[in-house]
Amino acid sequence: MVDQKLPRREREKLRQRQEILAAALDLFSQKGYHNVSMQEIAAKAEFAIGTLYKFFQNKEDLYKTLVLERCDDFAAGLCRAMEQSEDEVEKLRHYVRFRSDRFRHNLPFVRLFLAESRGIGFNLKAGLDDEVRKRYYDILQRLASVFASGIDNQRFKRIADPYYLAVALDSVLDASLLLWLDTPERHPYPEDPDAILNIFFKGLIGP
Repeated sequence: MVDQKLPRREREKLRQRQEILAAALDLFSQKGYHNVSMQEIAAKAEFAIGTLYKFFQNKEDLYKTLVLERCDDFAAGLCRAMEQSEDEVEKLRHYVRFRSDRFRHNLPFVRLFLAESRGIGFNLKAGLDDEVRKRYYDILQRLASVFASGIDNQRFKRIADPYYLAVALDSVLDASLLLWLDTPERHPYPEDPDAILNIFFKGLIGP
């Protein structure tokens, strides 16, 4: 969303930049980094090729900007969601709900995020994979702190290291998302966060 308080010329520049990044995201997520050219991005965004170079030095710069800005926006939103409550259980529910909603409604970003954060996508010479994974690990650390706080406050049992609990929850969310993407009719994505969290809250072995 462009800030309407900005001067008209600045608003127009921001709008152009946003439209270029949106077109690039769509193409990169569908075809991969190597199979997309600056000319294709310009055509999809309906700008002259020179307009792209006013904002980005080259395709690598555009790609890096796109991924890092999207990751930063996602991380900031996730933090805000978790801060809506002081209770650790509610924090986890907010985490699951926000992450699920954001991913399901931003599938092009998901394809890039999963590839880059797992290091299986295009690794830029500038070290984009390291930068994205650092942001990913920061999210895991924040999630681990919720588990640690819950353990300290005796909301949770100390069944494992908090960081491994964070990794496990994150992995379950990714697996559920991928199943839904692959066969949504057979594996509908759970709307209730407790459908996933109960794996942790209730455990597998009965009394």
